[in-house]
Amino acid sequence: SLGYPGAKYNKGMEHADQLEIMLMSLMRQLFQAKYVEYRVPSGSIANLYAYMATTKPGDKIMSFSDAAAGHVTHHAEGAAGLYGLEIHEVPFDFAQMDVDPEALMIAAKKVRPKLIIIAGSMCLFPYSLQEVRKVADEVGAWILYDAAHMGGLIAGGEFQRPLKEGADLMTGSTYKSFGGPPSGMVFTNSAELAARLDKIAFPGLTANFDLSRAAAMVIAVLDLLTHGREYAKMCIANAKALAESLHTGGCEVFHVSGKGFTNSQHVALPAATYGGGDTASKLLEKSNLFTSGIGLPLPPVPGDFNAMRLGTQEITRWGMRPENMETIADFFCRLLLKQEKPEKLKSEVIEFRKAFQKLHYIRD
Repeated sequence: SLGYPGAKYNKGMEHADQLEIMLMSLMRQLFQAKYVEYRVPSGSIANLYAYMATTKPGDKIMSFSDAAAGHVTHHAEGAAGLYGLEIHEVPFDFAQMDVDPEALMIAAKKVRPKLIIIAGSMCLFPYSLQEVRKVADEVGAWILYDAAHMGGLIAGGEFQRPLKEGADLMTGSTYKSFGGPPSGMVFTNSAELAARLDKIAFPGLTANFDLSRAAAMVIAVLDLLTHGREYAKMCIANAKALAESLHTGGCEVFHVSGKGFTNSQHVALPAATYGGGDTASKLLEKSNLFTSGIGLPLPPVPGDFNAMRLGTQEITRWGMRPENMETIADFFCRLLLKQEKPEKLKSEVIEFRKAFQKLHYIRD
């Protein structure tokens, strides 16, 4: 699909144009945003769009470090570095897993960034965006909130509202907690940024974009408009229950004093005891338990991640509830702590999974 609805280079696009207009309208409604760029092929490219709209090569930006779960696209080896940006770390309060506003103000006055990036590959708790807004206003920076993992919870109104709390831009992936087909999205309430994003998209980076995912995206957005709040609440309830059950079973679960284990769909497990996050994930995979490695503010594990990230969005979609989390936690503890044979455990996992065959939080 090349061009705008009603003025496409391709012919015979009348029905596709209607679908495209519907998608734009629904996405703006879902995230309560004035503008959306939906032609983006991935979350990583969505971040590149944001960089191009707010900076030029050689400019300075600030983003989360690996230990704070910053994403590769925010770093030198990813889109930010490939675009030629100079990257500095956002000071982080690891005791609270949040931005350190006072330290950020001091650092930002020295760095003078054009863009400050908040969030990344794992978000256990909402971030202090309003405090970051004060810093950005002081130094004349834009704020980008990367909602790649939090999109579904933000859509459901159960995590935080980045654009209302001070972010100029919000990017995200359309799968993960969002539940749609793989692609990306960018939102803003700024007419200036929206105009820049539009030119980047057309005739720029995604002039002829893939419209085949639009129908699936419309369905995903309608599902979230209808069931988003209860879905997001259940994702969080399941994560809290899973974390508590893992802790009770003897697995070490990352926690924050005064906050608990999590207030999102994510749960983090220190993994040094198991040889590292990726090593442990490969072992769990043999039992049909799927996790991934992640970085945490913990001692490093040479050649591996020092933690594992668990997410409850898929098991929530399949109808699992907090009362089922004890069984899942038991699988983890038996494999990681008691070192039971993965092949033996796999048959039990498969049998447990058979009870959940219907997708939930979708429109009939």
